[in-house]
Amino acid sequence: MSIAARCINLLLSVVLIIGAYQVYFWCQRRCLFAPREWSSCLDERIPYMPVAVWVYSLLYYPAILYVNVVMKSAEQFNRVACSYLLLLALQAGFFLLLPVRTPSAWRSADAGRTPSERFLALVQRFDAPTNSFPSMHTSVAMLTALHLAPGLGPGVFLFPALIGASCVLTKQHYLVDIPPGAALGWVVYEAYVRMLAA
Repeated sequence: MSIAARCINLLLSVVLIIGAYQVYFWCQRRCLFAPREWSSCLDERIPYMPVAVWVYSLLYYPAILYVNVVMKSAEQFNRVACSYLLLLALQAGFFLLLPVRTPSAWRSADAGRTPSERFLALVQRFDAPTNSFPSMHTSVAMLTALHLAPGLGPGVFLFPALIGASCVLTKQHYLVDIPPGAALGWVVYEAYVRMLAA
C-alpha cells in the first residue's frame, strides 16, 4: 500500500475508535436492566496499583493503531475494520442486556496524590463503573494481538495479558471480566478468518 493509503487508513482507524467510544458511552447511559455488582474474595486480594493505568490507557491505543502497519491492501483494512465493528456490536449487546458495574468503593480508593492516581481519575471521569462485563479492553487487545500474531509471532499475546492485568490492578474490572473478554476477541477473530476464506 502507498504511504497516502496508509495515512488514510490511520485516519479512518482514529475515527472508528472515536465512534466506538460513542457507542460505549451510549450503552453506559442506556442499561436495559439494573446494573449488578459481582465480587469475590479473589478480587479483594488483588492489590490496587494505579500505576497500571499507564498500560491500561497508553499502551492500548498505539497497539491498536499499529495494526495499520501490517495491512497489505485496502480490502484487508476493510475486513479488519469489520472485525472490530462486529466486536463492538457484541460488546454493546452484553453491556445492554447484562450490565455489570464495579463497586463505588473501588473508585473512592483514588486519592489523587500521584500522577498515576490523577490520570486514573481522569480516565474514570469519562469511563463510568458500568460496562464491566466482559472486559472490552481485553477483547479488543486479544483481537488486536490475533491480527498482529501472523507477522509478529506469539510474543504479541503479552499485549492482552498486560491489558488484562491492568484492568484488575486499576480496579476497572473484576477478575471474572477478563477471560470472557479474551474469548470474545478470539471468537470475532475466528469469524474474521472465515470471512477471509469466503
